[in-house]
Amino acid sequence: MGRAATPVALVASMAMLSASFGCAWADVKLTGAGATFPYPLYSKWFDMYNKKTGVEINYQSIGSGGGIQQVKAGTVDFGASDAPLTNARLKEMPRNVIHFPTVAGAVVLAYNLPSVKEPIQLTPDAVTGIYLGKITMWNDKRIVAANPGVALPGAPILPVHRSDGSGTTYIFVSYLSAVSREWKDLVGANTSVSWPVGIGGKGNEGVAGLIRQTPNSIGYVELAYAKQNNFTVARVQNSSGKFIEPSLASTTAAAAGAAAALAKDVRTPIVNSPAPDAYPIAGLTYLLVYQEQKDDAKARALRDFIAWANTEGQEVAETLDYARLPEPVVQVNEANLMKLTVRGKPIVASK
Repeated sequence: MGRAATPVALVASMAMLSASFGCAWADVKLTGAGATFPYPLYSKWFDMYNKKTGVEINYQSIGSGGGIQQVKAGTVDFGASDAPLTNARLKEMPRNVIHFPTVAGAVVLAYNLPSVKEPIQLTPDAVTGIYLGKITMWNDKRIVAANPGVALPGAPILPVHRSDGSGTTYIFVSYLSAVSREWKDLVGANTSVSWPVGIGGKGNEGVAGLIRQTPNSIGYVELAYAKQNNFTVARVQNSSGKFIEPSLASTTAAAAGAAAALAKDVRTPIVNSPAPDAYPIAGLTYLLVYQEQKDDAKARALRDFIAWANTEGQEVAETLDYARLPEPVVQVNEANLMKLTVRGKPIVASK
């Protein structure tokens, strides 16, 4: 992905950040908490960054809802969430919070149908119907119609969802709200919702475990978890009418299709993208950072890590099936790094 022109002053500042990696903050320890969705990538990033700089980052993968609560309480140096804060939630925070998108990822529908060998295809109507409790059998005519030639079993469907506050849930129900007015009115989109049907599992790991153990179940997990568990995943019909396999390429297409809107507000959802080859259940994940920092050394270490994740970190994202950020979003992150302050003074170009 090519880089667009960046203002000279900004380039100079980012160069100073790059030069500082591994030099000044080697003894600093940072703490973060939140989203499980990007945890496979964050775990790799934190290990790589520690080896490069000596900075230790202790991250609790407790779900986006927990991460938002901990950053609000000030018990961590940064929060992580797949659900951006609404304007109302931003006003509840003790200080101004800046969203730093890190990567995009896909939420996939994994299922346990031992007798079915072909990947199944699901329309938006079918996905919504399953989670509203209106489609209860695998051989329902609305699923059969999208899967000609596939012998679907006459077995009850067990929908699985998250039981904890979750950004993965936020991405999934944001998709359902985008494609179904009924879902939007009855259930809506949040990190935790009142599910009409199904059973809950804690974390991506909990949902994955329930799917693995329960024949005829279906649930939503992050793409990397589905691959790690060797799950078969559904192809989902997008807004162009195509059944799309979740993949790095189709997730990248979803993020790229929303690049212009994201440049204006990085909180813009990317579900149900109009891009013809986009997988429709995708989202960005964010670090939540207070603009005004209290500890000099931690602030500078955190600033440097985010700058690294925004550049070198992007290079390894695709190895774990996360889509790198569109260039306009990279530039928004660069500009927002310059807004971080300690005691009211910018820290971006200092050591």
